[in-house]
Amino acid sequence: MESTATTNPLACGGLTALSLRLLGELAETGASTNLVFSPLSIYAALALTAAGARGVTLQEFLAVLGARSRDELAEIIRGFTEQILADRPLTGGPHVSFACGLWHDEARKLKPAFCDAAAHSYKAETRAVDFREKPGEAVNLINAWVAAATNNLIDSILADGQVSDQTDIIVVNAVYFKGMWAGPFNKEYTEDDKFHRLDGSTFDVPFMQSCKRQYIACHEGFKVLRLQYKDGHRRCSPPSPFSMCVFLPDARDGLSGLISRIVTSSSSDFIREHLPTSLVTVGEFGLPRFKLTFSSDMSSVLQRLGLQVAFDLKEADLCDMVEDDGTGMPLALERIIHKAVIEVNEDGTESAAATISRMKGMAAPNKNAPVPVDFVADHPFVFFLIEEESGAILFAGTVLEPSPSVPGEKLLRGGSDCSVDDDVDIGPVQCQLTSENANRSLLASLRHCLRCLFG
Repeated sequence: MESTATTNPLACGGLTALSLRLLGELAETGASTNLVFSPLSIYAALALTAAGARGVTLQEFLAVLGARSRDELAEIIRGFTEQILADRPLTGGPHVSFACGLWHDEARKLKPAFCDAAAHSYKAETRAVDFREKPGEAVNLINAWVAAATNNLIDSILADGQVSDQTDIIVVNAVYFKGMWAGPFNKEYTEDDKFHRLDGSTFDVPFMQSCKRQYIACHEGFKVLRLQYKDGHRRCSPPSPFSMCVFLPDARDGLSGLISRIVTSSSSDFIREHLPTSLVTVGEFGLPRFKLTFSSDMSSVLQRLGLQVAFDLKEADLCDMVEDDGTGMPLALERIIHKAVIEVNEDGTESAAATISRMKGMAAPNKNAPVPVDFVADHPFVFFLIEEESGAILFAGTVLEPSPSVPGEKLLRGGSDCSVDDDVDIGPVQCQLTSENANRSLLASLRHCLRCLFG
């Protein structure tokens, strides 16, 4: 039987809807900064909290998450953890680590049924700490747990002062992903070039380059690049179901318009509908290396999305989470804390969020050959790291200012990245180019390939 994540349309429908709403809110709030977050991790943390909610509080959780009941949420998360979050490092596939934890003050005893649901459906840890008398110790415990869950890529998520004697419950989510490209980039071709900021200024960043065929689709106003991750130790291993998808606006200042188009689309499957499905011949190609870190208390964002009662001490109903201690003390959610790190380079992607070609000689240009397609991400873009079989979005974000080159770094030249794989058919080019642009793209491709072959 297929897992829930594949068979239940609500599973990824609710996740996708939340992903895009979060993208819209976070991109607008931080319109001048880089962004990376894990919608899947946030979704799971909210679902875990919903397992202890009742009444209006529960209904708000279900509305935000796009589910009909707590049981359905638990089934969805089980599908995610069994299929999408399955770790594959021993087979050469992506290393995926997902951790969700709930910390509660020791004065509040969790109900056994809630603890059982947290452990079995959400693979979550629940721990009692002394928020009131030892808040600093609680911070250290949570940070150590997060560091262990993310292979130390994230060494802390809480700062001093973010926990007080009024804290009852803190939900923390952490995701780690490390995947190697199915078709890695040759580091010897990486070279600095100009990246254009939204304000029109430029600065030098290292661009990964290639003249291999790529999965690129051209649409009105934007292009999409799809980079697959490997799923095996052998060179002939098929790609994994994970891929990095870069949505690049045609206009250098077109990021906000593209995000608005993605977020407000009448289609709930906008991202998957616009992914490239065919390999195309590449003209000029450049993708910057980047490393992004994002940390935020998501509470205000989630309240704007409709999750309000859970944060209200007078109205929140989380009685299925804690035992009645007879004091009548109210319980409400105080924080949803999220931190994500992602690094994209020539080898692949590491986040706390393709073809292996043979070298052949370059033949004379064929006038009937497909028109090369340019993809140069030299201005702000939006990206998604997705699991293609389900459509689940593990990471999403925007790159407004990629990491610059390390001062004094020497980039070598030469190599043989320009090989052609005759076992893969070149699909039709999915955009129209004027003859002038086509000639310019062809010349750029020829120059790049000559450099690949002869250094």
